[in-house]
Amino acid sequence: MFGLGWPEILMLVVIALLVFGPEKLPQAAQQAARALRELRRLANNAKADLRSNLGPEFADFDPADLHPRNFVRKHLLDDLERDWNATPATAATATAVPNPQPAKPELGVGEIPPYDPEAT
Repeated sequence: MFGLGWPEILMLVVIALLVFGPEKLPQAAQQAARALRELRRLANNAKADLRSNLGPEFADFDPADLHPRNFVRKHLLDDLERDWNATPATAATATAVPNPQPAKPELGVGEIPPYDPEAT
């Protein structure tokens, strides 16, 4: 839960007890729970409105995909992982050049290489 362990949670309870006191702590907890419920309801309504207004072409849209960590993982790292886990035959066909140039024969002993005056 938010990266908190039991010692941290216990410390937060003790601090809340000192700040609010034993009489007002239950009321503060109720208000916090109500605020959390209202926030969740607002978020769910916003998601539902977004989905209904986007139309059927975005039926598989997930707002969590817009989070930078999820976006990078989905659009960059999944492709890298797919390439990494590809079999050698699949990887060779995926990286093959469409029209490879034929290999030029090596020069023989004493043979002068071709000269291109436009290249210099």
